[in-house]
Amino acid sequence: MPRAVPAVIFVTVVILGLALMAWQLAFVLLLAFAGVLLAVLLRHLALIVARHTPLSAGAGVGVAALGILGLIALGIVFAGPEMVNQFTQLIRSVPAALDQVEAMLTDQPWGRFLLEAMPADDAQPNWNIFGAVTGTVSTLVGVIANVVIVITVGVFLAADPGLYRRGVLHLIPMDARARAVEILDALGQGLWRWLIGQGIAMLAVAVLSGVGLWLIGVPLAMTLGIIAGLLDFVPYVGPWLGGAPAVLMALTLGPTEAIYTVILFVIIQQIEGNVLMPVIQKRASSLPPVLTVLAVVGFGVLFGFMGVLLATPLLLVLIVLVRMIYVEDILEDHTGDIVEQHEKASSERRKQRKSA
Repeated sequence: MPRAVPAVIFVTVVILGLALMAWQLAFVLLLAFAGVLLAVLLRHLALIVARHTPLSAGAGVGVAALGILGLIALGIVFAGPEMVNQFTQLIRSVPAALDQVEAMLTDQPWGRFLLEAMPADDAQPNWNIFGAVTGTVSTLVGVIANVVIVITVGVFLAADPGLYRRGVLHLIPMDARARAVEILDALGQGLWRWLIGQGIAMLAVAVLSGVGLWLIGVPLAMTLGIIAGLLDFVPYVGPWLGGAPAVLMALTLGPTEAIYTVILFVIIQQIEGNVLMPVIQKRASSLPPVLTVLAVVGFGVLFGFMGVLLATPLLLVLIVLVRMIYVEDILEDHTGDIVEQHEKASSERRKQRKSA
C-alpha cells in the first residue's frame, strides 16, 4: 500500500470529524459569528474615534461600546415608558383583532372555506401557570445568557483583533498566508459595508412605517414602526412579517384602514428595493436576491431562528470565500473584472445614445 493512502485516509477522517463537531456545535458557532459581527461594528467605530481623537483604537472600542449603551439608555429613559405601554396595548389588542378577523372571514363564503380548511385544535388548554412561568423565565435567562456571550466575544475581538488574526494565520501554510490576509480583509470590509447598508435600511423602514401608520390613524404606530424596522434585518421575508401586526391592528379600525396599511407597506418595500437599496449598494455589499431568499429559508431549516437571523451575513461570507478561494485561486478565473468593465462600457454607450 502506498504511503500516501494512509495519509489521505487520516486527512479524510479528520475533516469528517471536524465537520461532525461543527454540526454538533452549530449554535455555539452561530453565537461566535454574531460576536464577530458585533466586533466588526465596534472595531470600525473605534477606528473612526481614533482618527478624530488622540485615543488609540483599543480605547476607541470602549468609547464606541459606551456610546451605544448611552444611546440605548437615553432611548429607555425618554421613550421606554411609552414603548412599554404601547407594546402592552399591542399584546392585549391581538386577541380582539384576531376575533374581528375571524368574524370578517365568517361573513364571506371564501372566508368560511378558509376557516373550515384550517386544522382544529381540540387539545385542552394548559392551565399549569407555574409551568408556564418557569418556562418563560428559563427562556428569558437563556436569551440573556446568549446576548452576554455575543457581547463578550464581540468586545474582546474588537479590542485586540490582531491576536486572533495571527492565531488563524498560524494554521495556514506560509506560502498561502499573504492570500489569507487578503481574504480576511475582504471579509471584514464586506461585513462592515453590509452592516452600514442594513442599518440605514432598517432605520428608513422604521421611520417610514411609523409615520405612514400614524397618518393612516393606526394605533401604536411608533411600536409597529419599530417592529417593522427590526424585522427588516431579515431581508425580503422580515419586512412582510413586520407588516403583519400593523395590518392586524388596522383591521380593528376597519377594512379600509387595513387596505391602506397593506398599500403603505407595498410602497415602502418598493422604495426600499428600487430607490434606497440601489443607492446603498453603491457603497455597501450587494447580494443576489434569489440567493438571499434561499439562504434565509435554508439556514432557517438547518439552524432555526439564529439561522434566519444571520442568514444574510453568512451568505456574504460564503460568496466571498467561494469567489476568492475557488473561483479566483483554484479555477484561476478573473473574468469578474472583465464583466464589470463590459457593463460599465455598455452603460456609457447607452448614456451617449440618450444624450445624442
